[in-house]
Amino acid sequence: MIPVLSLKEFDGTSKSAFVEELGTTYQQIGFVAIRDHGFPAELAAELHAAVAEFFTLPDEVKLRYHRADLFGQRGYTGYGKEHAKNSTAGDLKEFWQQGPELPGKERSDLGYPANLRVEEVPALFECSRRAHEELLRIGREMLSAIALFLGLEPSYFDPFILKGNSILRPIHYPPISGSVGGAVRSAEHEDINLITLLMGASSAGLQVKDRKGDWIEVAAAHDELVVNVGDMLQRLTSNKLRSTTHRVVNTAEAYEGVSRFSIPFFLHPVSAMPLNGLKECIEEGQKPAYPDITAGDYLDQRLVEIGLKPARS
Repeated sequence: MIPVLSLKEFDGTSKSAFVEELGTTYQQIGFVAIRDHGFPAELAAELHAAVAEFFTLPDEVKLRYHRADLFGQRGYTGYGKEHAKNSTAGDLKEFWQQGPELPGKERSDLGYPANLRVEEVPALFECSRRAHEELLRIGREMLSAIALFLGLEPSYFDPFILKGNSILRPIHYPPISGSVGGAVRSAEHEDINLITLLMGASSAGLQVKDRKGDWIEVAAAHDELVVNVGDMLQRLTSNKLRSTTHRVVNTAEAYEGVSRFSIPFFLHPVSAMPLNGLKECIEEGQKPAYPDITAGDYLDQRLVEIGLKPARS
């Protein structure tokens, strides 16, 4: 089991204890479950309903919302198109992606593509927009706690994330039938971004790998968010905080005709954010664990590795 923390403690008298437990957990395994976060239960229900409605549309309808030129960063990406960094087998999933909703000029100045709207399921856009705002609010609090643990100002991440290229990604893992050639719902991987906030999945399957190499089941309550460290934060902290390997396995339910839905929110900074190792995380006389790179260049590099973007010739 992963630790469960209350976000109320960060706003109350237990703030320092929350910061210490969160940071220590992120050093050890990189995953926590968060309760008392304030995400509206009604919005969660509306979003899940809209997501389920979208993924029940015929494939030919969903494919109208696939834009190859957006490399899976907005709109629909079909079944088996994405694979893990060190795998060639496509994951047994399809997904939708929606980014921040910003005024046109501001969005284009930041280099973000426009969001798509599904004519057949109009609620998907609005529910996703509201959920994006709520999860960014919660993510901002989590990053404020992380900043304090690292010895930074609590607002350190704000200039990078408030207009960052964060993504809400509803995922559908369809039931499995026949041979899948060793493919799984989501092969073992690490997330690309700073942190990920995962809304409760509809069924089991998520596992994280501990330091001994054992796989641990993650089963958060319906009103909890699972929040994990991504590769960008691991790079920034020169491995002080861990981006933990995780996967979604093929459960017995999957072969019995049961779909699985999950809705992760990948919290990304603006593309120009430097991921250069923080001096607060490097011992005297040591060097950063990774070479300097911007968040935008790192994202491009990883999109190539997972098969969503072609390599530059």
